Amino acid sequence: MKKIIVLVCVVLSGVFSNRALAQYKQGDKLLNLGIGLNSYYSSGLPLSVSYEYGFTPEISAGGIVDYVSSDYYNYRYTSFFFGGRGSYHFNKLLNINDRDWDVYGGASLGFRTFSWSSGFGNNTPGGTYASGLFLGIHAGVRYYFSPKVGAFGELGALGSSNIRLGVTFKL
Repeated sequence: MKKIIVLVCVVLSGVFSNRALAQYKQGDKLLNLGIGLNSYYSSGLPLSVSYEYGFTPEISAGGIVDYVSSDYYNYRYTSFFFGGRGSYHFNKLLNINDRDWDVYGGASLGFRTFSWSSGFGNNTPGGTYASGLFLGIHAGVRYYFSPKVGAFGELGALGSSNIRLGVTFKL
């Protein structure tokens, strides 16, 4: 974890001096690396990787993988989510002309696996802790430090958390 934070700081410090016009556009290939600020499951550090391709000036789509695992007292769980994701980019609709910002929202559909064990005997809870189809929504914003690197924040039903922060790379 410490190495990840140091790496993110080094990358971001190197791009602050190279600010440029970087707003989302058709043909963009976006790689997002994120950390959930909380977990639906009381503990653990949610990690995510997503990729989106800009099919139109307003619409992007791709895939996402989300993972969280934790040992908590006599309980252990692991949740893994993978699926498709699509976003609508609102800058043109909202007349946002600052090209460093990208305001977007969208949905994801995928499969979430959940495994659970306890020191009191193995049992698998149902409801929100069950494996199966997962429908998520997100609202987010990106701020680009350079033409190729930015930071993002998202709120919503995001796989294993409801708040995510991270780094975006344009490939």
